[in-house]
Amino acid sequence: MKQSRSNMLKEQLSLQETVGKETLARAEALTENAKNTALRFRVEAEKCNAGVAACELSRERAEAQLVEERKLATLWEKRARERGWKVSDKVHLYR
Repeated sequence: MKQSRSNMLKEQLSLQETVGKETLARAEALTENAKNTALRFRVEAEKCNAGVAACELSRERAEAQLVEERKLATLWEKRARERGWKVSDKVHLYR
């Protein structure tokens, strides 16, 4: 009776150890998967941030070019008016 109880306890401990190892292995696999997924998201986020920075730089350049173009257009309009070009007072082409 004692031997059979002893064997049952050994078997139970062995099963608990096996379950513990399997649980640990699953947890480690899930952790590794989560790390890989996080890395992929981080790489994609960095690409996105670089794209946003490039777009912002392009927008700033375009805005500066537009300001310069408006100044030039206003200058040409002023010169044209000085030389007799007439337009309705309600029309402001480049302002």
